[in-house]
Amino acid sequence: MVIRAVLVELATLEAVAYRQKRNNGKSGVVILRYDTPQPGLALLNRHTGEPDIAAHTPPELFPLDAFQEALALTSGMPYARRGRVKLSQSTAPEAGEPASGSPEAADAEASAEDLGIVCSADYAAIVKAYTNKKGELSYDLLNKALIKAAHSNPFVAGMQAAGASLEEIRDHVVKANFEAVTGNRSLSPVDVQRIVAMLDEVSPRSVLREFSEDLRHRFN
Repeated sequence: MVIRAVLVELATLEAVAYRQKRNNGKSGVVILRYDTPQPGLALLNRHTGEPDIAAHTPPELFPLDAFQEALALTSGMPYARRGRVKLSQSTAPEAGEPASGSPEAADAEASAEDLGIVCSADYAAIVKAYTNKKGELSYDLLNKALIKAAHSNPFVAGMQAAGASLEEIRDHVVKANFEAVTGNRSLSPVDVQRIVAMLDEVSPRSVLREFSEDLRHRFN
């Protein structure tokens, strides 16, 4: 099993693609063409937002614009524990994964920790609460909910008056929101951080950017 988004169909190629969380902590995009068993892989460069095409991926089969389209189409699509993809026309080993022995093959499997997150009822409840009709995670909904909670919760004002840092206030509001959404009052700060990191993997921007900016404007 792997951690990946749903399949999308590309217009630039006769192919499908999906975003996948790699075991090395990076986010990758896999493209599967209908006319060849050779899969294409690129890693998302979090600094530029652009795909870094893997060394074993032939550019004549998988041009840069195809990976850019795949990234755009999968932006905001939530990760879940899903089976490997295998096209009926493809004979590629393990469906869409790098060839055995390639440098990228070793980190294709999801880590036990990441699987534990995406298979949890808490993660599922949060994704459900903030997924729009298109099947995309709605960061607007999430950030608006956090901003509203921060403005309406007198405990937050008390934290600020007591000298709490913006990071402490942010973490408290996020944890309280996740507890309310999941009904789980036993969520640890580590659990919350891992869920936020998983949501951030598929975000076109920092997942809590608007909320963090609102806190800075309010308390600075």
